[in-house]
Amino acid sequence: MTATADDGSPQLNPHQPHPARMYDYFLNGKDHHVVDAAAAEQVLTFYPQAKAAAQANRRFMQRAVGQLAQSGLRQFLDIGTGIPTEPNLHQIAQGAIPDARVVYVDNDPIVLRHAEALLSSRPEGRTEYVQADVRHPEAILDAAREVLDFDEPVGLSLVALLHFIDDAQDPRRLVRDLLAPLAPGSHLVLSHGTADVDPETMARVMEVYRSGGVTVQLRTREEIAAFFEGLVLLDPGLALVGDWHRPVDTPESDDVQVPLYVGIARKQ
Repeated sequence: MTATADDGSPQLNPHQPHPARMYDYFLNGKDHHVVDAAAAEQVLTFYPQAKAAAQANRRFMQRAVGQLAQSGLRQFLDIGTGIPTEPNLHQIAQGAIPDARVVYVDNDPIVLRHAEALLSSRPEGRTEYVQADVRHPEAILDAAREVLDFDEPVGLSLVALLHFIDDAQDPRRLVRDLLAPLAPGSHLVLSHGTADVDPETMARVMEVYRSGGVTVQLRTREEIAAFFEGLVLLDPGLALVGDWHRPVDTPESDDVQVPLYVGIARKQ
């Protein structure tokens, strides 16, 4: 999960909270600073479910990629990768299909610093990391073509990314542009924050991020559904993360209602 400052430049300031490092804190990782932990704890004072939300989002990615790989999808383009947290996407995909190919994309220098962990591919497969910004889809697609075969289906992963792109940057167009050259049978995997569940609390969460200079825009279910226009949503459709193929052994932390809509859709 990555973000940029309002001027579009990547953030890397050890004295200012950073969303990727805050996300790492929520996931109980180790790649964050004192200032990130302080901001995250500020969020936790009025939104104690923040850690459960981050973990539920991560489990959604794992379930979604696992489902697609088990169905035979062999290629993935993951944009907004964030700080590596095991199991990473390629480990899930290559666990089902050893020769799966994965391209990770992020514009964040923090992620670049940890990119080596994203390149530990199985010998049969391949993983690559591209330093690029989702707001420049042409650059991403050009780089991805060096690894992925666009004549075959690709899984496009936009997990917890688009709520860091405001409407002025036309995120729906960005998604259309990214999907346009991908072959029929490709899939979009998406998760997106919402204020539908608890508008007052989510407004306070957004204020913490915005006070750090981060653009953030939560959207309604209807607005998020627009990202899937022209695609075929897979069962159970666009749903809150806790309702999306929840396993029987789901951790108790998923009992909280996480304000995150998720879905997978197929390009025809």
